[in-house]
Amino acid sequence: QPAWAELSTPDEAERFADEAGYPVLVRPSYVLSGSAMNVAYDGAQLHRFLHEDSDGSGALVSREHPVVISKFVEHAKEIEIDAVAADGKLVIYALSEHVENAGIHSGDATVMVPPQRLYLETVRQVKLVARRIAEALRITGPFNIQFLEKNGEIRVIECNIRASRSYPFVSKVSGNNLIQKATQILLGRPVARDESERVYDLPFVGVKAPQFSFTRLPGADPVLRVDMVSTGEVGCLGDTAEEALLKSMLSVGYKIPQKTILISGGPIKSKVALLSAVELLVKKGYQLYATQGTHRFFAENSIPSSLLFWPDDAMEPNVLTYLKEKKIDLVINIPKNLSKGELDNDYKIRRTAVDFGVGLLTNARLAKAFIQAFCTLEMKDLKIKSWNEYKAM
Repeated sequence: QPAWAELSTPDEAERFADEAGYPVLVRPSYVLSGSAMNVAYDGAQLHRFLHEDSDGSGALVSREHPVVISKFVEHAKEIEIDAVAADGKLVIYALSEHVENAGIHSGDATVMVPPQRLYLETVRQVKLVARRIAEALRITGPFNIQFLEKNGEIRVIECNIRASRSYPFVSKVSGNNLIQKATQILLGRPVARDESERVYDLPFVGVKAPQFSFTRLPGADPVLRVDMVSTGEVGCLGDTAEEALLKSMLSVGYKIPQKTILISGGPIKSKVALLSAVELLVKKGYQLYATQGTHRFFAENSIPSSLLFWPDDAMEPNVLTYLKEKKIDLVINIPKNLSKGELDNDYKIRRTAVDFGVGLLTNARLAKAFIQAFCTLEMKDLKIKSWNEYKAM
C-alpha cells in the first residue's frame, strides 16, 4: 500500500505528511463515495483541510474523529479486480482498467474490460495479490480490490468485501454472472472453480463511461477529483477499444466536434501527453484555439493554434466570448492540480462550457483516448450488434 497513518491531531497529521512527502490524500472518519476527501499538495492546503471541515463549521480532525492520511501517488494507472472467493480461495475474477490515472473516484472513471494496456506481468501480480488477500481474510462471497500500478510496482488502494458498482458491468461483458456465483457460494452451494472462462481474454471490448449532471448544479466546478460526482453511467461494447469508447462517450452526451476545439493543457506533463492526439486533430483539419501557455507550447512544437485570452484578461479574443457565442465545439481544460483551490480562470472556462452546453473534458488521458477514437472512426463505423452477436464471437 502507499504509506498511510490514522491520526488524531493536526500536528501528528502534518508531521506524517512531511515524512511521507506531498501530495497526500486526506480521508475523514466517515466517507461516503469519497465525500469530504481532499488531496493536499503542500502544508498550507493540509492545514486548511484539517482545521476546517467541509461546511466550514469546525475542525475536521480530533480524538473522536481521526483522519487517515496516505501518500497520493501521481501518474499511476488504476486497475480493479472484481472477484468471488470461497473459504479464501479465488473462484472467478474479472479485470478492468481505468482510462484515467488514479486520483479520480472509481465511480467517475471510464473503465475498460478487458484491460487494453496492461503488461502480462502486471496482470500476474494483480491476480497473485488478490489471491493472497482473499486467503488472508478468508473471504467467502464477492469482493473488489483497487490497485495502483506505477513503474511496474503494484500497490493496493483498498479492498471492499462486497459487490462493487462495476460488478454488473464486468459480469455482462465477460459473460460470467459473478453475483450469481457469489450468491450460490454464500448459500453453501458448490460452485466449480474455473479461472479459464472468458473473463478477460475477449474478442470485443466493453467501456463504461460516467454521466454527470453539472448543468443542474449551478456554480459547481465541473472537474473530477477523489470524491464521486457522477449521477449515472453507460456501458457499451465494440469490436475495438476505440469503438466501445466512442459509443459510450456519445451515449452519455458528448458529441464529436465539428470544427473547433479549445485546449488549455494544464501542467507540462499533460501538455506533452496530449501532443500526439493534437497532431491527429491538425491532420483532420480541426481549428485549434488555446490559452496562453498552451498556445506557446503548441508553437514550440509546430502545432498551429489561435490564441484566446484568459477570462480575467478582459481582452479580445476572449475565451468566454467564444464559448458564449458557441464558436467552440469542445473544451479540453486540464486542471493544474486536483486541489479545490483551483485557479479562477480555469474554473470560469469549465463552468461557462457547461452552462452553454459545450462538451468539456478535464482529464488528459480521457481527452487523448476520445480524440483518437473520433479521429479514426466515423459514425458509420460504429456497428449496431445485439448482445447475442457479441457472445457468439
